[in-house]
Amino acid sequence: MRIGVLALQGAFAKHEAALSSLGEATLQVRTPAQLAEVDALVMPGGESTTMSRLLVTSELFEPLHERIAEGMPVFGTCAGMILLATDVLDGRPDQRSFAAIDIAVRRNGYGRQIDSFETDIAVDGLDEPFHAVFIRAPRVESVGVDVEVLAEHEGVPVLARHGVVFVASFHPELTGDARLHAAFLQSIRR
Repeated sequence: MRIGVLALQGAFAKHEAALSSLGEATLQVRTPAQLAEVDALVMPGGESTTMSRLLVTSELFEPLHERIAEGMPVFGTCAGMILLATDVLDGRPDQRSFAAIDIAVRRNGYGRQIDSFETDIAVDGLDEPFHAVFIRAPRVESVGVDVEVLAEHEGVPVLARHGVVFVASFHPELTGDARLHAAFLQSIRR
């Protein structure tokens, strides 16, 4: 299996490092041809409206939308979560999403850059807490009935899954802890 990392913006190299530490073959994805070479995709953080535009201008949006609709596994963190959500409550009118997981999110829902924070969270399936880094993070406002919430912070979902779609409000790639990447991989290999 080859795992792609969307490499248009954000800490994609850190996601690659986490996957490589688990022995995974990775590929930075910037073109439709590169997308065609991967079996799953990690969508990193960044600025969601910019990423939405970059997906369109790089001609990746439609092929990625098709692959996700066909069941390609995807793990979206921070802006990646926003791009995968069914509802972006405060998105720009021209912002597009893949509507791959039934959640409604609010961009920068935890505040501005100055409000960024780190905290330990309990994650279903992990024996020890996970240190989560929230940077201008999206806040989940609602979750569909088929979505499994895997972690919360102060009663708000911050890690969720529906089938082969994983999303996190925070940046697991910035911690040096690859357990969430491993959980994503394990879930798609069942």
